[in-house]
Amino acid sequence: ETRPLLRTDYLARTPHELPVLRRWFPRSSVQHLLHRAHYLDIILYTREQIRNEQAAQGLPDDGQETPWGIISIKAQDEPHETPMDPITMIRNALGKAEGGSGVPICREQYAASVEYWRVGALVSD
Repeated sequence: ETRPLLRTDYLARTPHELPVLRRWFPRSSVQHLLHRAHYLDIILYTREQIRNEQAAQGLPDDGQETPWGIISIKAQDEPHETPMDPITMIRNALGKAEGGSGVPICREQYAASVEYWRVGALVSD
């Protein structure tokens, strides 16, 4: 049973974002249960989206000219895209100024996300 190992805290990914409630297992507590992931899901944003988010947060343009930026790399065992976690959907719906993408919540996708993440959590250092 791993539930007693689950940690929560209000965290922001950058100083410009609002902290949101996050759930994770400390890597050191579950290392013995981990294995090499079968797949990597690489999340990309267009340069335009990255610039829009930077501008909304009052940050200067990063000067990058590549057409895409890697936002996240998710290790997973499923051969398909897994649901975004619920709090990321909420952060995205808050808008670009708060560190989200500005994409509104879809209730059906949110419900699927809750169902998927109810029985699991990220592993983090």
